[in-house]
Amino acid sequence: MFHAPNALQRAALSPATEESEPRRPASTATGEAPAPVANEPARSTPAKKRDAYFDNAKYLAIVLVAVAHSWVPVMDGSRAARALYMVTYTFHMPAFILISGYFSRSFDLSPAKVKRLITGVAVPYVVFETAYSLFRRYANNQPDAPISLLDPWYLTWFLAALFIWRLTTPLWRNLRHPLAVSLVIAVLASLAPSIGDDLDLPRVLQFLPFFVLGLQLKPEHFELVRRREVRRLALPLFAVAVVFAYWAAPRMQLGWFLRDSSAQDMGAPWWSGAVMTLTMFVCATLLTAAFLALVPRRHMWFTVLGAGTICGYLLHGFLVKGAAYAGIFDDNAWLVSPTGLVIVTVVASTAVTLLCTPPVRRALRCVTEPDMNWAFRKDAAKV
Repeated sequence: MFHAPNALQRAALSPATEESEPRRPASTATGEAPAPVANEPARSTPAKKRDAYFDNAKYLAIVLVAVAHSWVPVMDGSRAARALYMVTYTFHMPAFILISGYFSRSFDLSPAKVKRLITGVAVPYVVFETAYSLFRRYANNQPDAPISLLDPWYLTWFLAALFIWRLTTPLWRNLRHPLAVSLVIAVLASLAPSIGDDLDLPRVLQFLPFFVLGLQLKPEHFELVRRREVRRLALPLFAVAVVFAYWAAPRMQLGWFLRDSSAQDMGAPWWSGAVMTLTMFVCATLLTAAFLALVPRRHMWFTVLGAGTICGYLLHGFLVKGAAYAGIFDDNAWLVSPTGLVIVTVVASTAVTLLCTPPVRRALRCVTEPDMNWAFRKDAAKV
């Protein structure tokens, strides 16, 4: 039986909300629904059609997020599953964060954009952090489980992180070497066990370089990774990553991928935090580029689901945790088998796909993109 060096510390998830994005005429005051990645600020010019490429990227990434979460309860006995999990976690969060940064380039502290930040990120965070805490309390029979907006639980950490990152956007846009500064901050965070868990700061700071990198990108950079020669290199790169991950699976701790702990917290030498932070940044950037190179540019059957990825992101956690609380994984040991892993993967992919559909998006609009004009001055209400 394969045994990993450590258990998961906290599940990482992804995704958050859009700043806004080129879109079709909006059906609500705030336009298109938020998604797990931030998009371009709203414009006063006529609405534009959504970019199929980025909607495709968001949908495919959210499927990877849901699948990786579903593997957690059943991968401990499978070295191959753990290797695939490690490869997925190397790039899917960085990909979301990088695209979030790219579409946050124009963020400033203007009233309209501050309003979108509050309604599109802060409000969903408060609602779903509370909902998940109550779900854990009653579905898992933990009556003492706390409800704290300062200690994000499970997937809500990304909403808190996006709120912080976007607020600091003007700072990064004005620094001369923002990526270098953000990497120094990430390295220091990996060496600081006393940083604390408030707002999941270890993750916020260690994932920060990907958001800052996204802020530096331009449309031509995405055109570059979509060139034919880059696409030809993408699959061999993933193959090499899978082979290396299979070798590293019994030797490497998952905390390096989750980025929620310091090196000392994982029992590693303090200097390894700096080495692993920089190494993981390079690996994640390469695999993110490979992933973006393979994303279809044209309109696909799943393109429309890209607008609803915030729903898939926020809701699929209830299914994964609910299955665990109900004992489904414990009572069905065969799920650890190759056949079981395939079934778990298919079920997770199907479920998150359904959660991204327009009907679900419309049903959740009151919390994922609330109007809230009543709470803001008139200059902020004009988004």
